[in-house]
Amino acid sequence: MRILVVRTDKLGDFITALPAIYVLKQHNPNNKIIVCVAPLNRALALACDFIDEVIIDKGQSVFSLAQEFKNANIDASITLFSNTRVAFAQFLARIPKRIAPATKIAQIFYTNRVSQRRSEVKMAEFEYNLELTKELFSEISLEYKKPLLVFEGAHDVYADFCKNNTIEKEVVAFHVGFGGSSDANWSLDEYEILIREVLKKGKYQVVLTFGPDEKGLYEEMQKRFLGENVVFYLSLDGIVFFAKLISNFKLFVSTSTGTYHLASLVGCPTMTFFADTLFASAKRWKGVGDEKLQQWFMIPLAREERNTLFIKVRKNIIEF
Repeated sequence: MRILVVRTDKLGDFITALPAIYVLKQHNPNNKIIVCVAPLNRALALACDFIDEVIIDKGQSVFSLAQEFKNANIDASITLFSNTRVAFAQFLARIPKRIAPATKIAQIFYTNRVSQRRSEVKMAEFEYNLELTKELFSEISLEYKKPLLVFEGAHDVYADFCKNNTIEKEVVAFHVGFGGSSDANWSLDEYEILIREVLKKGKYQVVLTFGPDEKGLYEEMQKRFLGENVVFYLSLDGIVFFAKLISNFKLFVSTSTGTYHLASLVGCPTMTFFADTLFASAKRWKGVGDEKLQQWFMIPLAREERNTLFIKVRKNIIEF
């Protein structure tokens, strides 16, 4: 069976789709798994050995997208997060079985509409995605390996990184950027306090990571730690290289953004900060990796409660 899985939003959102894609392939290795993703997720999709073909939603007309779907000879589709455009394109492509959550006006273009009520957050985003696969195969196993993605040559990437940056200790990384769908984060001053606690202990090498569009933040943090034993990494080598690199880190500290999901995907322990709301919480956006490797903190809006939580996080950093 040729199965299309559609998830055309951001990095973290696409990563929450990967367990569902994996179990579809495991259910029957003869299944051909085609994904439709945003351009930024192309490289990561191509790196997954359980994905056979990749269609890029680059904003082409709905008729062009429909033709690409039609050319792929798809037997069934599962749209994990829908909008009217991708729904209509599948309708025009005449995909025989079209599965999606029963939300928004887009649902009229699907043959199988599954009521999930994700806003109630009864499970995590990736778990809702897994549940949708049951509409195609009722007996499917939803179990998947953890870490889900293991890259050949990842240790060599890390070894070269350590050699080039004179790193001789295990790495605790901080990603201080604020992107994706994250709704809460510490200030740079607060991050500086946490980073200095790690430096003070001298047990780990501190690495600060930045996305390719965070050059200003990269320069700001360089000024704050001028002349100190901190490695600054501006990720210009692509998402797959970055995934290989962070898979070797001892801990990845960040807000709930795409890089956090990437770290969990490749098995790196995480310490992550979420907004103190159900919609943006860890309950909804926990990583796809082993829960034992994830630490979650919900940052309250109230100043006094926020300060109390920061003291707790600082203690955890000191004791790590």
